[in-house]
Amino acid sequence: MIPLSHYLILGGIIFSLGVFGALTRRNAIAILMSIELMLNAVNLNFIAFARYLPQTMLQGQVFAIFVIAVAAAEAAVGLAIVLGLYRNFKTVNVDEINLMKW
Repeated sequence: MIPLSHYLILGGIIFSLGVFGALTRRNAIAILMSIELMLNAVNLNFIAFARYLPQTMLQGQVFAIFVIAVAAAEAAVGLAIVLGLYRNFKTVNVDEINLMKW
């Protein structure tokens, strides 16, 4: 059986890759994908903890389902915002979009 620390290290690496991608990318689609990667790393940790803690309640699985629902809503709203920005500015680079600037 794989120890819990392996899952947590993998989740930490995936989350770190997501943070790095979200902070260094200029493309809005890539930033959204990086945020999804971070949410999936959190799901991995929830499921790993649920596997190794007592099985009295399904708390880890329930939290993972909620995170998946939030991720789906975030993807839908995020892509709608990106499409709206693309229609106005003809680009998805976040550096070139100055909608909120005075």
